[in-house]
Amino acid sequence: MKKILFLAVFALFATISFAQEGGVTMETAPAQATTAAGPVMTFQSTEIDYGTIEQHADPLRVFHFSNTGTEPLVIKHAKGSCGCTVPSYPKEPILPGEAAVIEVRYDTKRIGPFTKSVTLTTNEASETHKLRIKGKVEPKPAEPDAIPASSAGFGDGK
Repeated sequence: MKKILFLAVFALFATISFAQEGGVTMETAPAQATTAAGPVMTFQSTEIDYGTIEQHADPLRVFHFSNTGTEPLVIKHAKGSCGCTVPSYPKEPILPGEAAVIEVRYDTKRIGPFTKSVTLTTNEASETHKLRIKGKVEPKPAEPDAIPASSAGFGDGK
């Protein structure tokens, strides 16, 4: 009986010792980077806030992304939710590990708040991504009336 108890205790200590020294536990397991099979479009952000801008301000904003998958990423199409939102995108494949940008231009001559979207169609399993832009365009301040130049006393010999 003592031998069985001794063997059981020895086995228990050996198991605990292995788990602490060389075994993989939740505390010692390295964080593994998961790379999905196929192309995967990963954005830094899918929404850009223009904030409050002046009418006719710079319309360009940029979405940064990378292909975190294992195969080339192809953007098939990009479409704005209306004619006032115009996207441009890379036409060539984005290889695994590479980064690129989607440029979006909003028509800043339109006054008032806006929330628009751009839908991307890709060769990924999920096939589409939706990007959003928002902000508010305020009217450009009125220019002060010009002060007319007086011609009296200039160049007429008086």
